[in-house]
Amino acid sequence: MKQNETFFSILVLAAAMLWGTTGTAQSFAPPGASPLSVGSVRLAVGGAALLIFAWRRGALKGKTLWQKWNTFFAAGCMSAYQLFFFAGVLKTGVAVGTVVAIGSAPVFAGLISMIFRRENPGLKWAAATLLSVIGCVLLITGGKKLEVNSIGVVLALGAGASYALYAAVSKELLKSHPPEAVTGVVFSIGALFLSPVLLFYNLDWLKTIQGISVALHLGLVATALAYVLFSHGLAKISFPKAVTLTLAEPVTAAALGLFLLKEKLSLVSQVGMILVFAGLVIASLAGLRKKDRIRKASIS
Repeated sequence: MKQNETFFSILVLAAAMLWGTTGTAQSFAPPGASPLSVGSVRLAVGGAALLIFAWRRGALKGKTLWQKWNTFFAAGCMSAYQLFFFAGVLKTGVAVGTVVAIGSAPVFAGLISMIFRRENPGLKWAAATLLSVIGCVLLITGGKKLEVNSIGVVLALGAGASYALYAAVSKELLKSHPPEAVTGVVFSIGALFLSPVLLFYNLDWLKTIQGISVALHLGLVATALAYVLFSHGLAKISFPKAVTLTLAEPVTAAALGLFLLKEKLSLVSQVGMILVFAGLVIASLAGLRKKDRIRKASIS
């Protein structure tokens, strides 16, 4: 059982590493490619690829009816994440916006788990999340003094909450549908929700080979493949643990920046990377304890 859980934790970590390539890929996008248009195109390409993949595998032919409210809610959360994240980054800067969005998601996941699912993620999860979030702050900010915009922070918190809710609702959908079907349907609907955004941005960057290459990588690798892996892992481990494990994303992004973009990491950032790694190791060992009020009441 423990070996199986470790395997599915590795799937989530692999997904997070693929997400970590997003920033590097965007840096190769042609001039004029706005972050929100890139995010919308990424979701559109990824959603279409996931839907085709699910259809080819016959994952959409299940007899179980789709939970319409959960399906549309999950799609809405994924769309909201894109909007909240880019708006937050625009208001308060990339470093602060990324730290708040990524760092708050595991915290929201733990709260959702305890309040709505009657589950206690446990002390190992709490320690892992605390270490990883502190590590993310140090890794991304590099110890520099940053100006914080309150509206931007609220928007970034909205991104973190949206992602945690997406994971929680997807966990419910995965109980009755294959991972390929859940990701394909949810992301396709999410792409439709975001499609009006494309009407307000210049998409000329997609007319170049470089732009198409970036869009395909973001859509097929950093979205379609990554979320298939994430969904397979999420189906078998607790969703607070899964969300905490996704904090491997900024570590991957930093490593790629270091080796491919020749960026330099400060000593503080290096310490942050070590803390995130330590937190991820602890998270991979964390279990989940159900709150059993009936048993507790019977014992007392």
